[in-house]
This record gives sequence, C-alpha cells and structure tokens, in this order.
Amino acid sequence: MAGLPPGDPQLVSMIVSHLKTQGLFDQFRRDCLADVDTKPAYLNLKQRVDNFVSNHLSNHTWSPHLNKNQLRNNIRQLVLQSGMLEQGVDRIVAQVVDPKVNHIFRPQVERVVREFLSPGSCSEEPPLPLTPAEIKTDSSVPEQRI
Repeated sequence: MAGLPPGDPQLVSMIVSHLKTQGLFDQFRRDCLADVDTKPAYLNLKQRVDNFVSNHLSNHTWSPHLNKNQLRNNIRQLVLQSGMLEQGVDRIVAQVVDPKVNHIFRPQVERVVREFLSPGSCSEEPPLPLTPAEIKTDSSVPEQRI
C-alpha cells in the first residue's frame, strides 16, 4: 500500500472497499433515504411520473387479453426516454445529498481514509464531525477571556 501513489486505481479500490466494510456507504444511503421523501424535488418527480403514467394508461382500454407486462415495459421505456427521471434525480441529489457532502460525509470519509492509510495514528480523533459548539471549545485553540 505504501508503494502506491495517490490516485492509483488499486489504492482507490482498496480504500473504497475499506469504506464499504466500515459501513459508511450504507450509513450515507440510510441518511439520505430518510430525508428524500420529504423534499420538494422528490414530491415533484413522483407527481410528474404519476401523471405521465396516468395519462398513458388513459389511452389504453383494459381487456382480459391486455398484455400487462408489455404495457408496463412500454411505460418504463417511455418514462426513461422522456428524461424526467434524470432531471428529477439531479434535483433530488441537489436537495438531499449536496448539503450533507461537506459537513457530514466528507469528514467521516477523510477520517476512515486516514485510519486506513496510517492505522492507529488517528485514534484520538472524534468519530463524527464536530458540532459548532465543540468547534468553539476546541482545546487546541487558546480560549480568550474578556
């Protein structure tokens, strides 16, 4: 590991595997999924897809001979071709993931990567990012009294 330069695909793969074994990706996914259904971008996309499917189905007459699987696959292809999912997912990511990247995800990833690259050297660091109150009372910065 020490012989691999930064950015080496093998090193990156090893770090990603380590992050996965630490459960960070699963934790990040749970954190984001817990918030997603309350965000306007998700609600808007859900409404748009529901309307699209309803409009498409209104043009079909139900019969016992209707091939539901074919109809379902046809609707799926039309939704994918419309581009609404890509746009909607980009908006969801902007509302759910982006606000967490710098303040929640990055500090945790950096801590685990530091521990991976030099085991035992980061044991005194807190497991989660510091809160604003903790940052103000950090003992490494001399406290000024008035």
